[in-house]
Amino acid sequence: MERQSELPKEKQNELSKIAHVMAVMSGKGGVGKSSVTALLAVAFAKKGYKVGVLDADITGPSIPKIFGIHSHAENFEFGILPAKTQLGIEVMSLNLLLAHEDDPVVWRGPLIAGAVKQFWTDVVWGDLDYLLVDLPPGTGDAPLTVMQSLPLDGLIIVSSPQELATMVVKKAIKMASIMKTPVLGLIENMSYAVCPRCGEILRIFGPSKGEEVARAMEIPFLGTLPIDARLAELCDKGQIETYSSPLVKDIINQVDIANLASTRVAKEG
Repeated sequence: MERQSELPKEKQNELSKIAHVMAVMSGKGGVGKSSVTALLAVAFAKKGYKVGVLDADITGPSIPKIFGIHSHAENFEFGILPAKTQLGIEVMSLNLLLAHEDDPVVWRGPLIAGAVKQFWTDVVWGDLDYLLVDLPPGTGDAPLTVMQSLPLDGLIIVSSPQELATMVVKKAIKMASIMKTPVLGLIENMSYAVCPRCGEILRIFGPSKGEEVARAMEIPFLGTLPIDARLAELCDKGQIETYSSPLVKDIINQVDIANLASTRVAKEG
């Protein structure tokens, strides 16, 4: 399969200093990618890291809602100031620039790509240890722009146990290979549910396939996350920062910081 040639990366804002950039991607919608992005950001923040979230899902942004952000991003002479969550996570999303959060964004590809680039070049992120980029589902304009234009350390792929989801997640992994973007690992979300009365494990979408897919695609398997009604409730209320899960902590610990550092050196060398 032919690989894309390297393109020059966009320069970040002169007042930004970002150590690591990771994108969270899914092959299809409905697998909880944005909630997983938010959970990872919260877990990093609770470990003491300075974290930002760039919402690249321009036409379907949900990150501000999940974090309970209703204020607007502010413009000043050096760029755009992102909003901050209660834990101090920096957030930039197109919804923070709209008059009303339910206003539709009816844009074609070039405008979407331009907005994603501006969220990197024009936003004053300050000093961050991690910037997580929440990509829209699929392999369209926004994921392509992020992989071409941002200095990514790698992708985290989110899937679910359904056969359809595992089929299209392979497309996302193959796209990453074409774009020479490392895949840091696969998370299987909505892998199961736990009966609140008896504790029985319920495989709502069928048996887990995440580890099998990761092995077949030769990428790390980072773990599984369950369907959790409490998490859904907190996302609706904008209170995801109050949610705690040892499973998310385990996933965070598997993201090898030393490997990220070596990846960045190789990219800059």
